Amino acid sequence: MLAAQKERTTQGHRRGTVDSHRRTVRRCRDGSWLRGDDSPHGSRAAQLRPHRCRPGAATLTMGLIAGFFYAYAVSVMPGLAEADDRTLVDAMQQINEAVENPFFFLTFLGAPLLTAVAAVLQWRSGGRAVRWVVAAFVLYAIAFLATFAFNIPLNNELADAGDPGQIDDLGSVRDDYYTPWVAWNIVRTVASTAALACLARALVLHGRLGR
Repeated sequence: MLAAQKERTTQGHRRGTVDSHRRTVRRCRDGSWLRGDDSPHGSRAAQLRPHRCRPGAATLTMGLIAGFFYAYAVSVMPGLAEADDRTLVDAMQQINEAVENPFFFLTFLGAPLLTAVAAVLQWRSGGRAVRWVVAAFVLYAIAFLATFAFNIPLNNELADAGDPGQIDDLGSVRDDYYTPWVAWNIVRTVASTAALACLARALVLHGRLGR
């Protein structure tokens, strides 16, 4: 009787080993072991996948660039409006040269790049926040295009005007630059701020899904 019970135990152990081996083979073939689908921690691993974090990075860079445009709209340009022609032209020439640095380009180019990545990952995962991330990308595209189509060409024209001390008609140079530049900066400030709001909404949805 003891021998029969031992035999049944041995056979059961063998069947369990074979079944375990078969499951391992299946997981290796379909890659589920990498995704953690069969792991007791699989649901937690899914919460830590990259697409959960990328909207946060996009929101951070969008906030930085929106704040950059906003600072010009509410302080820099209104302040320079009170300055004389030579001071304004000289100041903007110096600012436009100084702004071409890695920190600016990291945020200016990083905002659309990270937002696009977040949108793709949200779409692939079927996330509810995808429409908000896409809306943020479209809104920032308006700010991005306004910068390249209007603000940068105006900056180049101002630089080409040369040394403020050698310009004959500083008033004309100022008028041709200041009014349109400020107008298009307001456009990109509003667009980038709206994009930031959309990404903030996406983060709220992520928080709800993670609960």
